[in-house]
Amino acid sequence: MRTTIRSGVRRWAATAAALAAVAALTSAAPAPSSPSGEAHDPAGRLRLTQLQAMATHNSYHREVSFAEQKLMGEHDPNFGTLLYSHASLPVQLSRQQARGIELDVFPDPDGGLYADPLIRKEAGLPPLDEPELRRPGFKVQHWADFDYRSNCVSLRSCLRQVKKWSEGRPGHVPVPVLLELKETDPELEERGGAVSPPWDTEMLDALDAEIRSVFPDEATVTPDDVRRPGQTLGQSVREHGWPRLAASRGKVMFLMDNDDQELQDAYRAGGRESLQGRVLFTDSEPGRADAAFMKVNDPTGSGKADIRKLVEQGYFVRTRSDVPLDQASSGDTAMLEDALASGAQMVSTDFPVPGLAARYGSDYVAELPGGAGPVRCNPVTVRPGKCPERPIER
Repeated sequence: MRTTIRSGVRRWAATAAALAAVAALTSAAPAPSSPSGEAHDPAGRLRLTQLQAMATHNSYHREVSFAEQKLMGEHDPNFGTLLYSHASLPVQLSRQQARGIELDVFPDPDGGLYADPLIRKEAGLPPLDEPELRRPGFKVQHWADFDYRSNCVSLRSCLRQVKKWSEGRPGHVPVPVLLELKETDPELEERGGAVSPPWDTEMLDALDAEIRSVFPDEATVTPDDVRRPGQTLGQSVREHGWPRLAASRGKVMFLMDNDDQELQDAYRAGGRESLQGRVLFTDSEPGRADAAFMKVNDPTGSGKADIRKLVEQGYFVRTRSDVPLDQASSGDTAMLEDALASGAQMVSTDFPVPGLAARYGSDYVAELPGGAGPVRCNPVTVRPGKCPERPIER
């Protein structure tokens, strides 16, 4: 049910040859001439892969009640890793300066499928008073019927909060929204919990449509914005790079966290190998037609070099700076330092501001160094001395 930190490095042995092959094509994003309108926006010449920002992991997550936590301990010996809560999405984006979020999404085409969580009933608590849970549409939670609390219960409501914040700060850098597409737990299904419908192509079409109902294409960076005529998405990224910041301010972009091949094939079905007409960038690998975004959760050890190689080749990479609750307990920042040095553009944390780790016994916090603000030039793709002096975000 829960993603392990090694999930993003599972394919490097199989793709080593592909990495070597594409390395010769680009060792850094191209540096074309400045487009018009950037004279007063030096940072606008930067490509999206030349930026680095902190994001939050499981950005929607809230802890369940104490009564439910007691039951959690009986069913899951590691339930302590679920005991953390995030502020609302607008607070994360504004006061905590996050420039990336993660949402776990469950399908609920008829509405009400997750409105009466099993663990809540077992704890003797009344039904949830959440009208949005009973409306049709995708729902946002970590673990249906178990770890279900969210600061925005539906995908639509979560995205509307992000949209409102974005409209109030139109000069912001693109905000990646990482979506993990989830299913219900078979063990909980057997105990009478919800049974989620499958993530087939029809359901994935509905996901795209729901995202577009809040964020139309002109408000997002999509694969169609990156892919060049006559080329695959992967070729376009390696040969031409991602869009410039000047053309992408005030937008968001959607990334698929799942590396499940069957699910990705369903998303790319119907002649969409390069994600034609799609909203999400898939977690791909070098050499594939859809290769633009890649997830490498562990930036330590060989993962750091793996990420750097991908970033140098022009890919957009997400990694993590901590895992619940190792760094929060120890205060160790080695993983954070590796994540930042790797050049991954999206670095996710559960502890974006001081104080959140205090309950675990440390002052651990994951933020950009030196008071850089919400975003900085990427240490791998921007040469020393070439970062604009003016703030990147307006």
